Amino acid sequence: MNPADLFAHQSDTLNLAPGETLFRQGDAGDAMFVVLEGTLQVLVGDKVVENATRGAIIGEMALIDPAPRNATVVAVAAARLVKVDQRRFHFLIQQNPFFATHVMKELVERLRAMNKILAAAAV
Repeated sequence: MNPADLFAHQSDTLNLAPGETLFRQGDAGDAMFVVLEGTLQVLVGDKVVENATRGAIIGEMALIDPAPRNATVVAVAAARLVKVDQRRFHFLIQQNPFFATHVMKELVERLRAMNKILAAAAV
């Protein structure tokens, strides 16, 4: 399942130019985003931890936990995204269990990637 397919006909999108910041580490978060087009870099400090492309979900932790953003996200190429607020997120996970599973899978993959980074740094 590619989340971008759920929003393929969305007209209310957010467009970012190359170099434009979606959000910064430490910002308050109240939404997640689905990448429809383009590439964004996810940075923790000054380290790129992910290159997000079509179908990527970004900022989903803000809908699960009210803590400040853990990363900064910057467009590398022109990008088009859909903003998903809390209400829309709950609707999506109720109506589409595969979407809920996909979000959980993304969280697990990111946790595993961070564990690898930490393990490599400890050596």
